[in-house]
Amino acid sequence: MSPESSAKSPAAHTDKAFEADLREVREKLLAMGGKVEDQIAKSMRALTERDSALGEQVMEGDLEINRLEVDIDDLCRKILALRQPAASDLRLITTALKIVTDLERIGDEAVNIAERAIELNSAPALAPYVDLPRLAEQAQDQVKMALDAFVRADPATAEEVLQKDDQLDDLFVKIFNELLGFMMEDARTIRRATALVSICKYLERIGDHAMNVAEMVIYMVRGTDVRHPRSRAIPA
Repeated sequence: MSPESSAKSPAAHTDKAFEADLREVREKLLAMGGKVEDQIAKSMRALTERDSALGEQVMEGDLEINRLEVDIDDLCRKILALRQPAASDLRLITTALKIVTDLERIGDEAVNIAERAIELNSAPALAPYVDLPRLAEQAQDQVKMALDAFVRADPATAEEVLQKDDQLDDLFVKIFNELLGFMMEDARTIRRATALVSICKYLERIGDHAMNVAEMVIYMVRGTDVRHPRSRAIPA
């Protein structure tokens, strides 16, 4: 081996180790995102199929999501401490640290849905859950699109997530008003309708977390912070 290639060897080794660390961050985030999507689907099936055992599975599965959050946090902090990443890689790491928090909170919302589903399964069904599964599908699609945008470093898909949030909010309002009508017509439905309103709110929050992920993807790729546009319009 020549002295020149020998001199380059440690740097090359460091670069490969750094790339491996970044790849591991992406892979773990994808794994966590997949589990979160599965949790949303299972929690809604626990409701629509009146399957309380499935709801229990969702609560047990939250432990794995929490473990992945800790693993990703630890890995990102290790990279920051040891690798001293340059600007674009630094944005990737800081984005991952924020995304993992939103994914963990989405997992928490899936647990909340499962808990309400178990509660509702012990009483007669209030009404066919026609629009509620559609709201869940929209929220789940938002999460999937935001994660796809992260993996592909695709700000256009991230912007689509932001644009679609209004559709989710509109459907939330529609379902809320329908459930409010049930409560006004028959006081005996109040407890069940209130639980369903809570589920709607959990799904709406999942959409909000997907928006957070999408906003961070735009920051990661373009270096532009698109959060809180109204606040930034206020003079300092």
